Amino acid sequence: MTAHKRHRLVGGCAALGLVLAPLGSAQAYELLASPKGALNLDVTAVHGWMDSRKSYAGRDGGSTWREGYIKYGFSGHRTLGDRGELYAALDWVSSATWGDGDAGGNSLGSERRTSLEEAYLGWRSGDRFPFLGTNGLDLSAGRQVVQLGRGFIINDDGLNLGKGPAGGALNRGGAYYLAPRHAFARTAVARIGGEQGLHGTAAWLESDNRAQADTELLAGTLDYTGAAGTVGLTAVHGLDVNDRWANEFTRQRDGMNVYSLRGESDLGIENAAFAAEYARQYKRSGSESAWYAEASYTFAELAWTPTLTYRYTRYSADWDSLFTGQNSPQLGTWFQGEVAANYAGIFARNTGIQHLGLRLEPTERLSLGALFFDFTTLKRRDTRNLDARELDLYASWMATEHIAISPLLGFYKPDKSAAEGGSQVGGNGTNVYAQLVVAAFF
Repeated sequence: MTAHKRHRLVGGCAALGLVLAPLGSAQAYELLASPKGALNLDVTAVHGWMDSRKSYAGRDGGSTWREGYIKYGFSGHRTLGDRGELYAALDWVSSATWGDGDAGGNSLGSERRTSLEEAYLGWRSGDRFPFLGTNGLDLSAGRQVVQLGRGFIINDDGLNLGKGPAGGALNRGGAYYLAPRHAFARTAVARIGGEQGLHGTAAWLESDNRAQADTELLAGTLDYTGAAGTVGLTAVHGLDVNDRWANEFTRQRDGMNVYSLRGESDLGIENAAFAAEYARQYKRSGSESAWYAEASYTFAELAWTPTLTYRYTRYSADWDSLFTGQNSPQLGTWFQGEVAANYAGIFARNTGIQHLGLRLEPTERLSLGALFFDFTTLKRRDTRNLDARELDLYASWMATEHIAISPLLGFYKPDKSAAEGGSQVGGNGTNVYAQLVVAAFF
C-alpha cells in the first residue's frame, strides 16, 4: 500500500457501518498510483436475510425476505502541487429485494434496479491558504452524500422505499433496510476552516427521491472545535418541493427554517463522551422542536472494554425529520430500534425515546452489543399509540480482511396492537425479529 492509498466508506445502511466499524472504512483496490495521485476501484457487495414474526403493513402473519446490493465504481485524487488537490468519485448501485417484502410494507419482494449513485468532483486547498489550515478550503459539487454535524437534521438522502407505498410510485429500487442509495442528486458544498478552531460548511442540496418530495434546500453550519470539544450551529432553509410527490406534510418544506445548537465534549473526564443538540423548526403550520442529550463511558481497564451509553431523544408532534439518520456509524443512532424505526412507524416524530446501549470489544475484529429502547407517544389525541419497548442484540465480526458478518436478534413489545390503535398486526405480543447481514468489499 502506497502513501497515496485512499479509503472510502462505501457502505449503505447502519448495519454496514456496524460491520465495517472494526476496520473504520472500506478498502479500495488501487488501479493506478503515483506521487501525483491514485485511481481506485471500489466494490461493496451486501446481502441480508430478515425475518419478522409480526407485520406492520396491515396484513396478518409475519414476513421473511432478503435484500442485497452491489455498489461499484471508481474514486481517485490528483495533486496539483501547491495549488491543492482534485478528488472525484463515480459509482453505481444494483439492488434487489426478494421474498415477502419487509415487515413494514415498504417493499414487496419484486424490486430490482440499477442506477447511478455518486458522481462528484471536488478540490481541496492543501497548504495554499495557510491562515485556513491544511485543506482549509474544500469545494465539491455533484451527486454525493452530505452530512452536517452529527446528522441529527441532515445526514444523507438515505430513504430507500420499494413498491409498497403509493402503488409503487415512490420506488427507489428496494433493499429498504440495507438502504444502498444515500447521495443527494445535485449538490454544491463549501467547507471552510478544516476541522479545528472556527470552521463551517455551506451547502445547496437537491434530492431526486420521490419519498422526500424532491426537496431542495440551503444549509450551513458554524462550529468551533478546541481541546474541550465542539460547539456548533446549524441552519437550514427549504427552497422547494415537487408538488407531484409532496403531501400536505412535506409541502411545508418550501419556506421552512430550521435552527439548531449542538455540542460535543468529554467534559474533562477521561474515556467519557457527552453530546447534545436542540433544534427548532418553523413552518406554515407552526413551530416544532427536537432535541437529544447523550452520555457514554468506556471502561478501558475492564476486559472487553465495555462502553455504556444513555441517550434521551424527543421529537414534537409534527416535527419533520428531513434527511436524518440512515448513514449512521453505529446501529441505533438516529434509526432507533430495528423494528420500531424501520417497520413499526416510530420514527423521529411525536415520540420520546430513552435509549441504553452496551458495546463490548472481545477482540479487534469482534464487537458485541445490546441496545434497549423505551418509546413514549407524546400527543395521543387523533393519532396512533406507539408506546413500546425494544431490545436488540447484535454482533459484528470481521471474518477476513474483506468479509464482515453481523447477526442481530430483536424483541419488540408494543403496548397496543393495530386493532387497539397501535401498528402491530395480530396482537400486541412480543415480536421476534432476526437478521443476518454479510458484506464483502474490495
